Amino acid sequence: MEPGTVALVVLAAFAAGWVDAVVGGGGLLQLPALLLVPGITPVQALATNKLGSIFGTTTSALTYYRRARPDLRTAVPMASVALAGSLLGASIAASLPAGVIKPVIVIALVAVAVFTALRPALGQITALRYAGRTHYVAAALIGAAIGTYDGVLGPGTGTFLVIAMVSLLGYDFLQASAKAKIVNVATNLGALIFFIPHGSVVWGLGLLLALGNASGGWLGARMAIARGTGFIRVVFLLVVAALVVVLGRDVWQENLSPLFG
Repeated sequence: MEPGTVALVVLAAFAAGWVDAVVGGGGLLQLPALLLVPGITPVQALATNKLGSIFGTTTSALTYYRRARPDLRTAVPMASVALAGSLLGASIAASLPAGVIKPVIVIALVAVAVFTALRPALGQITALRYAGRTHYVAAALIGAAIGTYDGVLGPGTGTFLVIAMVSLLGYDFLQASAKAKIVNVATNLGALIFFIPHGSVVWGLGLLLALGNASGGWLGARMAIARGTGFIRVVFLLVVAALVVVLGRDVWQENLSPLFG
């Protein structure tokens, strides 16, 4: 690779690690940068993206754990189910019509953005919706659903985890982000378990991504913990808006643009 391409990839990985650590959605930056690398295939880009991302999510998860002390009784079982879902999703990604899924995701993201913007108190404090076994079952179902999504499609997995834990389980944004990182480590690992035996990972490039992603993840997690839920909420809305734009563009190009010539 040319030095300029290397610099762009590492910078994108750093920014992606920071965004992922705060609220998820770093793949919006990292994956397009990977696709600019000469000779890389889309599958190699997806697999190499997961390798870089797992270093960033692990770094931010450890930082959150040391400083925010997320409840592992919820996060670890949720992560275990999400890992299985991600592995399943990666194995069926080739046969599942993404063109059908993306419009639904865009509509859901718009609804979530409006809902969050109109409710400024949402995610400010932890007020759990469920107790006991019901809480853990709900967390496991969220982990399974979003883990499978990560294996199949991927963009915004961390953001969807935060959305679900704030709106469905009742966590504040800081605790939701902390748990989301633990679950996101598992979803990245699940996808890699599928991609590595198939030879899809570009290792040298992936290790460059890992360096940038881990640095960004460390900084992002520390900033999120220091600035609290209000800061995370603002970044969350910005990332959701970016997801709507990127996925909306894909929906237009894949489904609507041919209708208008």
